Amino acid sequence: MKVTFLGTGTSQGVPVIACNCEVCRSNDKRDNRLRTSILIETVDKTIVVDSGPDFRYQLLREGVQDLDAVLFTHEHKDHIAGLDDIRPFNYLLHKVIDVYATERVQTALKREFYYIFAETKYHGLPQINLHTVHNGEDFSIGSLQISPIEIMHHLLPITGYRFGDFTYITDAKTVSDETFNKIKGTKVLVINALQRAPHISHFTLDEAIDFANKVGAEVTYLTHISHNLGLHAVVEDELPSHIKLAYDGLKIDV
Repeated sequence: MKVTFLGTGTSQGVPVIACNCEVCRSNDKRDNRLRTSILIETVDKTIVVDSGPDFRYQLLREGVQDLDAVLFTHEHKDHIAGLDDIRPFNYLLHKVIDVYATERVQTALKREFYYIFAETKYHGLPQINLHTVHNGEDFSIGSLQISPIEIMHHLLPITGYRFGDFTYITDAKTVSDETFNKIKGTKVLVINALQRAPHISHFTLDEAIDFANKVGAEVTYLTHISHNLGLHAVVEDELPSHIKLAYDGLKIDV
């Protein structure tokens, strides 16, 4: 299974003209972070977890030629806003895209993309099949077994996913003992690390490191990074050898 980090940033971490911090002015491409998303490629399926506002550009950048499914972690705009950009795959591949989300997230999708679900259809609408994710109930996409796991984004329950020895979690602030037991034993962990200062709904860098050490994965990648964390090269140099900063375009084999 190949995993590509389509984006590793947040709405706070996208360089904008108004920001003059060292990260937004950096010439290191690893500091240029788009909204958080990953691409998973197996022998028989191509899957994306979350489709934020940068989704179209991310797929073009990586030359993605196929798409079978989109999994959603939660309904915040920086994770769902790009859903409309599945249209080219519908059109060129003559296929309907499977979308996996909890009932609450589906409600948000139906509100934000009401035209997809309207009774009156018109040519060119995104074509999707909705599948309901129930935390604690495994499902499969092709040959890939997937275990959804519930974590807390402050007061909002959201969904992380375990794919065999690979676990992907973003926007975590608290993890229950029950959920931790579902993560334990994973060999490759991805977890969010927003910034150094305390935050109400995201792990800080220290919290992410502590969590990674507790899980004990062979390697942990940090994602959902804001410009407040600092320069990639500086932060990476501070980390233990088994914990790394992810960056947009990073590819790993799991």
